[in-house]
Amino acid sequence: MNRERLLNALENIDVRGKTERELYTEISSACMEEILSGKRKAPVKCAYYFSVEYLMGRMFYNNLLALGVLDEAREIFSAKGFDLNAFENVEDAALGNGGLGRLAACYLDSAANLGYPLYGFGIRYQYGLFRQKFVGGEQVEEADDWLKTWGDPWSVRREEEKIEVRFADMTVTAVPYDMPIYGKSVNILRLFQAEGSAEAEKISEYLYPADDTEEGKLLRIRQEYFFSAAAVGQLVRKYVKRYGNDFGHFSEFHVFQLNDTHAVFAVAEFLRLLTKEYRLSFPRAVEIAKRTFNYTNHTILPEALECWNVKLVEKILPEIAQILTRLHIFAEREWNTCGYPKEEIAEMSIVRGGKFSMANVAVYMSEHINGVAEIHTKILKERLFSAAYRHARGKFSNITNGVTQRRWLLLCNEELARFYDERLGRSWRDDLSLIWNIDCGNPETLAAFAKIKAEKKRQLASYIEKREGVKLLENAIYIAQVKRLHEYKRQLMTAFAILRIYFDLKNGKLPDFTPTVFLFGAKAAGSYKRAKEIILFLNKIAELIANDEDVNARLQVVFVQNYDVSYAEKIVAGSDVSLQVSTAGFEASGTGNMKLMMNGAVTVGTMDGANIEIVEKAGRENNYIFGASVEEINSLDGVYDPVAFAAAHPRIKRVTDTLTDGTFEDADGKLSDLAASLFEETYNRADHYYVLYDLLPLVDALLKVNREYKDRTLFTRKQLENATRSAFFSSDRAIRTYAEKIWGI
Repeated sequence: MNRERLLNALENIDVRGKTERELYTEISSACMEEILSGKRKAPVKCAYYFSVEYLMGRMFYNNLLALGVLDEAREIFSAKGFDLNAFENVEDAALGNGGLGRLAACYLDSAANLGYPLYGFGIRYQYGLFRQKFVGGEQVEEADDWLKTWGDPWSVRREEEKIEVRFADMTVTAVPYDMPIYGKSVNILRLFQAEGSAEAEKISEYLYPADDTEEGKLLRIRQEYFFSAAAVGQLVRKYVKRYGNDFGHFSEFHVFQLNDTHAVFAVAEFLRLLTKEYRLSFPRAVEIAKRTFNYTNHTILPEALECWNVKLVEKILPEIAQILTRLHIFAEREWNTCGYPKEEIAEMSIVRGGKFSMANVAVYMSEHINGVAEIHTKILKERLFSAAYRHARGKFSNITNGVTQRRWLLLCNEELARFYDERLGRSWRDDLSLIWNIDCGNPETLAAFAKIKAEKKRQLASYIEKREGVKLLENAIYIAQVKRLHEYKRQLMTAFAILRIYFDLKNGKLPDFTPTVFLFGAKAAGSYKRAKEIILFLNKIAELIANDEDVNARLQVVFVQNYDVSYAEKIVAGSDVSLQVSTAGFEASGTGNMKLMMNGAVTVGTMDGANIEIVEKAGRENNYIFGASVEEINSLDGVYDPVAFAAAHPRIKRVTDTLTDGTFEDADGKLSDLAASLFEETYNRADHYYVLYDLLPLVDALLKVNREYKDRTLFTRKQLENATRSAFFSSDRAIRTYAEKIWGI
């Protein structure tokens, strides 16, 4: 990349008489021309990342930062009378739901910046996840037509590389769009768009269509096979064109990483191609595949460990169903020959109860299997895949997730980046571990950091006032719980904790309470009824507090609408406290916890996911840990009675009663449904996620934060300790580990 040539191209752009979209396209195109101009030497071996989600966020500022021209571009266009901040209105490419898709984006960023050849494959959805707004406190979903206003100047359509994907009832054309990821190397994220008939085009219309009907399940299967088959088909055919039909060397040039179970159809398609089109024996194809595929597990939740009904797969993918059935027989024959116990074979089987277990396919067919935090990997070994682990211990390893400091520090917190520059030079930008050298006890350093935190809070408050029309309390603690809305993440428990604090403030029990703002950001899946009820409950609490003059100068709740990557950039930089309160044993890792830590938020959290490692790195004394451990949660199974527990704790019963006692209007029974989830067996047992059990410890932790925040020097030091100890959670570290231990690139 020729930096001077790019700057000259930007200097030559005339802003007069042009719309924001025209300028956005022209500036982006100049950058793309420079990114794609260099000659790239193909590496011997490449890693390929298969993911149904990529939550890339806005590419404009990130790419100008990567190209090293962001500051100069701001100056160039400011001199022309145009403010590049106008592009803050550009839609995020919301082609992901949460942590899974954002992790994929961070990994692509790190690989390119470290020079590792990692290429992504996924789907180019016509519509993003959805745009969220609140009507009467309830979530309403609107189609997210992310291409409509600003277009997509950061991708290139590769018409010449389109490929056909065949189903029993239709043939679909997969047209690749390549998004370059710039760094020391220029890697590519290739997203396939489905074209052909109207039915074919539905495949790449929406991310995660509702699967509560047979039609919805079939569409999910089509999506997962579509991008997997297109990617595998292209890679196999390129290999054959270059090396012929000798697949014995395939794994010397390719390594496939399955990002959770959504991409596991790639295994079946690879076996189908090798056996049906290239006439390899089935055992030989399995052997080659086992040297090629690797699997990252991201969750222990049953609904995310996909199991597809055999008959549904047979209906639209008969050859794939045949391959998976044959693999089931092949694996069981191997296990029987080895003398595995019947109960272990049943646990590992690919066909279970008339369904294909995609996780078991991935475990059996992968050379390496990894979890994404130390505790999560332990659970995989001891519980989820215990039988497989007993017989193939060497397959399993842990690689704790990470986030890219380029977006989550350099881009979203320029003030903190300059703070490090002034004390360390600029070398820390390439080696984040150097920020450990900051002296967190130095008074001048603490004062400078406190000033930055105050400025980021001011910016966040201004952004929220502009977006939501809500003015945040001044001189308040900002506590953020921003993540996907799911029961195990326990936003409901936080809601009850806020109500407990509200009642205590109202009754004069907290006379010395520091003003506090609770910030929420989350989308609930359109068909996830209970998650949407939790959003409604939180918005009702926000309204109750806002209208109560006895407390509204000291307590505030704000649930921002349409939380996305760009909103996250503001919230993680401006928050004082990170709420990470999942039920111990349920959060695989988390990455929001890392982003907030990187920007100096202390963690109020359970010993779950990567929280454990955050505490190890930053010190328990610098965070606020509460709640039951995994072992304690396990010991409560079959013993815990939430009805009796609430009855024995009046402070808990007071807040849970608000769901049914008329505190909030509930004409359609949405809040009473939440109450039922706590006290009755519904689709889960009562209080399945131990919301009530951990509630009072959470309240205590929040009040401890409130007290200690008064000693601003002490609290600022806790924040800075977290920020400077976040280096371990860079995705650069994670990608180096994948490259060296898993991929061999």
